[in-house]
Amino acid sequence: MGREGKYRGGEREDRWTVTERATVLLLIAGCLFRVGFFECVDVRISEGRTPNAESFSDWSDWKYITPPTLRPRLVLQLQGIASPRSVRPRKLNRMLFGVCFLLSLPGGSAMQQVDYSQYVNVFMGSEGPFPDQGFGGGDIFVGGARPFGVTKVGIDTTAANWSTAVLNGGWTPDGNVTAISMMHESGTGGAPKYGIIPQMPLTSVAPPVNILDNLTYSQPRVATDIGSVGYFATQLQNGVKVELSASRHAGIIQYSFPRGEKHVLVDISHYLPGSPTDPNSQFYVGGEIQLEDNGRAYSGYGTYIGGWNNGGPFTVYFYGEFSETPNTARTFSGKNTDPIRQYQTVSNGGTSYPTYINGSHKAMSGPMNDRVGAIFSWSSGPSSKISSRVGISFISTEKAHSYIESEIPSWELNDVVRSAVQEWSDNVFSKIQVPLDKTANMTHVRLLYSSLYFIHLMPSDRTGENPLWVSDEPYWDDFYTLWDIFRCTVSFYHIFQPEYYESMVRGLIDIWRHQGFLPDGRSGNWNGLVQGGSDADNMLADAYVKGLRGAINWKDGYAAMKTDAEVVPYNTFDPTDISASTKEGRGALVDWLELGYVSQDRSTRCISRTVEYSLNDFALSQVATGEMPNDRQKYLDRSAGWQRIWNPEARSLGFTGFLAPRFSNGSFNNSGYDPRYCYECEWHAYTYEGIPWEYSFVIPHDMESLIDRMGGADTFESRLDLMFRPNMSVQNLDANGAGITTMMNIGNEPDFATPYLYNYINKQAKSVQRSRDLGNQYFKDAPYGVPGNSDAGAMNTWLLWQMLGIYPVVTQPVYLISSPWFPDLNMTINGNQTLRITATGLEEGFYVQSVKINGKPWTKNWFEHEDIMVRGGTIHFELGPKITHWDTGSVPPSPGHLVL
Repeated sequence: MGREGKYRGGEREDRWTVTERATVLLLIAGCLFRVGFFECVDVRISEGRTPNAESFSDWSDWKYITPPTLRPRLVLQLQGIASPRSVRPRKLNRMLFGVCFLLSLPGGSAMQQVDYSQYVNVFMGSEGPFPDQGFGGGDIFVGGARPFGVTKVGIDTTAANWSTAVLNGGWTPDGNVTAISMMHESGTGGAPKYGIIPQMPLTSVAPPVNILDNLTYSQPRVATDIGSVGYFATQLQNGVKVELSASRHAGIIQYSFPRGEKHVLVDISHYLPGSPTDPNSQFYVGGEIQLEDNGRAYSGYGTYIGGWNNGGPFTVYFYGEFSETPNTARTFSGKNTDPIRQYQTVSNGGTSYPTYINGSHKAMSGPMNDRVGAIFSWSSGPSSKISSRVGISFISTEKAHSYIESEIPSWELNDVVRSAVQEWSDNVFSKIQVPLDKTANMTHVRLLYSSLYFIHLMPSDRTGENPLWVSDEPYWDDFYTLWDIFRCTVSFYHIFQPEYYESMVRGLIDIWRHQGFLPDGRSGNWNGLVQGGSDADNMLADAYVKGLRGAINWKDGYAAMKTDAEVVPYNTFDPTDISASTKEGRGALVDWLELGYVSQDRSTRCISRTVEYSLNDFALSQVATGEMPNDRQKYLDRSAGWQRIWNPEARSLGFTGFLAPRFSNGSFNNSGYDPRYCYECEWHAYTYEGIPWEYSFVIPHDMESLIDRMGGADTFESRLDLMFRPNMSVQNLDANGAGITTMMNIGNEPDFATPYLYNYINKQAKSVQRSRDLGNQYFKDAPYGVPGNSDAGAMNTWLLWQMLGIYPVVTQPVYLISSPWFPDLNMTINGNQTLRITATGLEEGFYVQSVKINGKPWTKNWFEHEDIMVRGGTIHFELGPKITHWDTGSVPPSPGHLVL
């Protein structure tokens, strides 16, 4: 996406020596760097042939590389000057010392500084297995964002085909642009959320354009979209080029208009719609917009409801302004028609048309919840650029305005992009370093830094932006969802972002203090949806057993977890499942408390919820050990509930004994039950987003009992092997398993730990083989880069752990050893400690021959958090092409082991 250029000077007089010419060239480069013209200077000296002193171009080469809107990076190549015939060593040393001293003075970046953002592919996961379609892809956000920021500024697009459309991140590969909006989510499934507080550049507002019908003005894109960290650009068919970036609470958009009319539409009723059959689509509730007295600014609010979490109304305030004062600005209102035809009536059906409010600078929805907005117009004429800055807040328009002033004080888009790149580099990318020389596998490098990027887009740090209660605690929103991220994402945050992670945990506990339950999912300041168990319990337990303390009130934390375990949440009558609450807590808790399992006849998702409630209660037992010891055994006993639905008579593919649906009277459902099927795998099925074959391996707290029930280590191994055999899947999982033919479905979170389970029978080489095959097959530096919804970065985190060569066991201070992808990786953990992972022999093969931790030979295929994740240290792998049985030590623990 960058542009490259070269400059070669003309011939010089013979009296200039090679050394003197190099000195002048380096000093010029140093001066340009010092004044800020170059972002960094890379000096490369090689022992090439002795240059012809008559030709400047024979021995020097300027090369500058400029990513969109960034300062160029100068690469200065000097050939021959290191040759003994061209310069004496002492003179070369003096020359380089002087230039390096100049470059090290205040005002310039260090010569060694690396722009890691160049290795991020912001389109990784933007498509599915079918080119130019989002179906089956990552549903990722593409646009301007900051780590865990509130604003995610990007385009919104239409659904070209509802059967394959995925609007959740706003950007799609095939839809027309309907707006540029301030808020988005990344990687979510279900109905879209946000796509609100918009603008849309138009070159005509005359009929057939109807500014309250975006199908009449939506714009195809006529060039390849350009994206990098903190920057996005697209070219619309009407000739307008859109470029944008974001701060934490505000965004900047730069429009390059062609000759002719120039308009910007602000339609407060705009949002990302769900499909016509989606029961959880979001809707516009009402709003207000007011033109400011300076003629080039506007403010107001919009209120919206619904989305994937089926949340209640939430209000976002905004303040927007333009770099140029428009010639005219008019507010308008219009009937709030229902976008879903099946819900339309005489009063809310049909097409809405704008009514311009003459003589008034304000438009309000009023009691009929009218649509409101404004149209800003500039005089026709030559092509020109018009920029806009928009701040948002959940508190007030004044606060939204303050974010513009404090976060985007400049009208220069480049300044905001540079600030974004710097924040991402300082807070994320620079914390992991891998070799970047000519021996590096740059595909792996891009996968690494791209994955780091995507795991930091959500959740959103809304501290200071809580409209619901006053608290000194942090406030976080947009958890999609803890069901997705508890398995390995939160464990990564624990070591990689300890301050953010502590803040998240405190925020979750504060939600319980004021709203009664921990969330499993949360968005728009509302809890919901609960897909399985109360999985915030797992997150809190994982943090607790690994020693996260800080300012966390663990007494309240345990009380919050105990609420999940003992209090039945009220029924929300969600259309997705009207049998019990989907908002928070454990909807099938009555069964769990009475029967010790979730029954088929009284509850939905009976198998998967039994499995998850078991882990939830094990999580409680872990925290109870330190906070309420008398509770420990109670919850440990309840954590064995999965064994109550283990049917030793269930058969499939030559194996006996599976998790199976059980009625409330104690009998098993043996009528045609086949664990290869889940019967849609959704809300009313036996298992959620996975088949019983998969869930039969998801018992991380008691693998010892699971292996025994499957018939011992050999049978366990054979069953696990079958999970990875191609063409064994008979269940249609739609977008949740597109392109995957094995029963092991890496496109869904329940299977994340499955490829590593061979460690529990000391067959670590198979864990390496299975997990490495999955990483290579399904994760690509390409639009189809992840095997399903990114799920707020959950998929990307699985890949990160795979590349590190370790994998966390959730709710336990335990990591399983795999095989690293890099010969040398340095990672900042716990704020200021260093974890170094090295590997020799990687070029020959990826099977582990031996392991040393902190220099000590290691024979276990696992280690504990205390061993290396607290104070840092080293893990050294010796790798090779042959399978070696190096893991002769004890197998990973089963701290929840019980026999029922």
